[in-house]
Amino acid sequence: MDKEKNIMLVGDIMLDFAGSTGLTDPDRAPRRYLWTDAFAVCNFLELYRCSQDETWLELARQLVDQVHHVLGRHRDDGQTSGWLSGLNEQEGELHPTIGGLRIGKRLPERAPEEPADERLEWDRDGQYYHYLTKWMHALSCMTRVAGDVTYLRWGMELARTAHRAFRCAATPEGSTALQWKMSIDLKRPQVRSAGLHDPLDGLVTYSELRSLAGDFAVDGLPELGEEIGELAEMCRGKSLATDDPLGIGGLLCDANWMELLVIKGDFQHLRLFRQVLDDSLASLESAGDGFLELPARYRLAFRELGLSIGLRGVANLARLVVEFQEDHDPDLLFELTPRIEALTPHLALVPKIERFWREERNKGTEHWKEHRDINMVMLATSLAPEEFLQAG
Repeated sequence: MDKEKNIMLVGDIMLDFAGSTGLTDPDRAPRRYLWTDAFAVCNFLELYRCSQDETWLELARQLVDQVHHVLGRHRDDGQTSGWLSGLNEQEGELHPTIGGLRIGKRLPERAPEEPADERLEWDRDGQYYHYLTKWMHALSCMTRVAGDVTYLRWGMELARTAHRAFRCAATPEGSTALQWKMSIDLKRPQVRSAGLHDPLDGLVTYSELRSLAGDFAVDGLPELGEEIGELAEMCRGKSLATDDPLGIGGLLCDANWMELLVIKGDFQHLRLFRQVLDDSLASLESAGDGFLELPARYRLAFRELGLSIGLRGVANLARLVVEFQEDHDPDLLFELTPRIEALTPHLALVPKIERFWREERNKGTEHWKEHRDINMVMLATSLAPEEFLQAG
């Protein structure tokens, strides 16, 4: 498929998504889900970038507004109403993310007196740190494309709130980590385990926010230096390798954003950057491509498409060689070049994943139907990833 046909398909997918989830169809109740919507915002912005059709930019604005008014507020079936922050209506409109954003799961969150149920927890509402970082990135993209620093301010306010709420002491010695899942009001953990990549996602995303803030002469934006320092410490000495396709894709996306920030001079954690490249390669080699031989009923499209999106970022990493040649340490260039070259052959997975999930016959499984929104939106991102993979 050539780029023009990809863009046409992405446009069709995103118009269908806008109608079926209640963004543009007034007869449908809004069906918002934070992870999917973060990718969707970037897809609308990519369609705008390619066409300069203001319709796409307006859809991105509408989606941000609807997410904030649905997921930034308490559930309709709960005992509490209003903004998650507890602010009054007027102040909440000005600071819609300062209380965090709900995941958008179909079931209410686990009440304080309810026993934990690991299986059921996947369907319960609450707040996920790694969903919040994806939304921060989407808000950064909004500011970069629309030139409106309000979105950046909301992203930075969300960053400070998330860090304060999810940060916890993980060991008797006092080392810190991030809780995996918090309650809707951010007052109690729902799942106490720590996400493998959450500190890295936070470090990269917070660095992106701070970098973008440096491009705007605006007073009063939140400072994130302390949070960035703590997140860097959480990443120190931790293996990030994984055999989960979505996790590998996330690592590769982080590497892509690190590269852009390094080139800009806004990311100084070069040892961590090298480690992410090494762990990404080790993960790809360990996971292999055997999953491609399985029938659709045994596969989760959005997890594979997450890998495909991350691999799309590998193509961007090759730019590092050119950008570093004149202005950066040749020893660093010498270390990074073979790592990037070793990752490049894995790009062959991208067309295989995309072709499989474009086929209508592979969309008839219960797995596909259950996750249709996220599957279609992430397929669109893989087909046209440029805006999602931007940073700073």
